[in-house]
Amino acid sequence: MPGGDIEAWPHVKDIFQGIAAKVNGEPCCDWVGDDGAGHFVKMVHNGIEYGDMQLICEAYDILKTTLGMDQEEIAKVFTEWNKSELDSFLIEITADILAYKENGEFLLPKIKDSAGQKGTGKWTAIESLDYGIPLTLIGESVFARCLSSLKDERIKASKILKGPAFTKYSGDKTKFIESVRLALYASKIISYAQGFMLLKEAATQFKWNLNYGACAMMWRGGCIIRSKFLGNIREAFEKNKQLENLLLDDFFTGEIHKCQDAWREVVANGCLLGVPMPCFSTALSFYDGYRSETVPANLIQAQRDYFGAHTYQLLSEPGKNVHSNWTGRGGNVSSTAYQV
Repeated sequence: MPGGDIEAWPHVKDIFQGIAAKVNGEPCCDWVGDDGAGHFVKMVHNGIEYGDMQLICEAYDILKTTLGMDQEEIAKVFTEWNKSELDSFLIEITADILAYKENGEFLLPKIKDSAGQKGTGKWTAIESLDYGIPLTLIGESVFARCLSSLKDERIKASKILKGPAFTKYSGDKTKFIESVRLALYASKIISYAQGFMLLKEAATQFKWNLNYGACAMMWRGGCIIRSKFLGNIREAFEKNKQLENLLLDDFFTGEIHKCQDAWREVVANGCLLGVPMPCFSTALSFYDGYRSETVPANLIQAQRDYFGAHTYQLLSEPGKNVHSNWTGRGGNVSSTAYQV
């Protein structure tokens, strides 16, 4: 994902593309844009990677915890999933990890459940906050790693804090496994949609002319998040270069609609059965928020105006800041110093 001065690109293009991974003979490497665009796109790639990894962990956890599936059985499920829309590097290696044994015993249960991080997911989340872009899934995946690091506290809490009385799913096992697959797929779409939202905002801020379809195709090979539906992302942006959000593309709209009932079922059961699903649930919450014509932020604006005279705008008078004297006491001066 090289960026920088476009005049330098011809001098290094053959070298970079020569050593890059290739898919169907096409190098997964191209000039991204000026002034740090390459680093930014790489950072977002890594942020999406954080989200993908956490989503896969949550899918594994709900299969293990609520269905009582053993590791070998779950490994076979992931192998099958890798033949579907979920075909990707991370699903492939997860199947390998689940099936791996040392001295005749599965290795995974012996690994401490405390995840490390190098910082790129955190950087992505920080940038999203700075630009006001709701990368909820990537942010939650970073927080999930932070929570995992509280191992000693979690051990103590597990002996004190109670969960639901029932922790096993009582419905059709085969159907629920398919529901988890669809929920994982839908949540993954949300992760990529949010990542491209941040890329679009950064491009606006820095005046980059990013080719979003080309970025997706650079991730097809040699990247941790390489996956089958990156081609669909390219097609979406090629079809509509002004596409505001991947969710508004006909293909991804259809895929989300196809997955929606299963997605809701899995998140609801995770909640009822006490299985933590931070990224599955935040992905669904984002989807419901994004598709809502109205959200309760009008109440937030009223609260801000009440306690800090921060003003609000009326639907009937867009662009005009209004302050109300909510208590009948005090003046009509808006605050410019105290921001919440």
